[in-house]
Amino acid sequence: MENKQQDAATEPDGTADVSWLQSRVAELENNWRTAMADLDNLRKRTVRDTVQVRQQERKRAAKELLAVLDNLDLAIGHAEADPKSIVSGVEAVRTQADTAMANLGFPRHADEQGTPFDPQLHEAVSVVPAVGVEPGTVVQVVRPGYGDAENQLRPAAVVVAKAD
Repeated sequence: MENKQQDAATEPDGTADVSWLQSRVAELENNWRTAMADLDNLRKRTVRDTVQVRQQERKRAAKELLAVLDNLDLAIGHAEADPKSIVSGVEAVRTQADTAMANLGFPRHADEQGTPFDPQLHEAVSVVPAVGVEPGTVVQVVRPGYGDAENQLRPAAVVVAKAD
């Protein structure tokens, strides 16, 4: 094909075949315009798809929380009831909220006293001297964390033991 282009591009007297060059330029311009139009359509489609996916995820998150809100409304409606039953109901709603968070991909950390401090999962809010506890050990969880090391929503706020 290169030989054909070279043959078509030059006349016997060495001058360029202007009509062939003009048609080649027109062909390349057409290809360029088509590519630009395709790129513009891709951009528009990507924006539209991103908005749609974002809306679907927001809707999924809201659906996870609906049952929690319904049960909180029920608990408020039973405010006159026995305090022990209200506490157990609120604990059940809290468990339900933890389940909703796990379903959204952010399970609650199973952080407890005595676990080693992990900067990927913990945020030290305080350091205290602790007798009989290894330095760098979590002695209190102030606020639980949600998610895992790769996909963390919030680290656990913890109090860490330091050496005396």
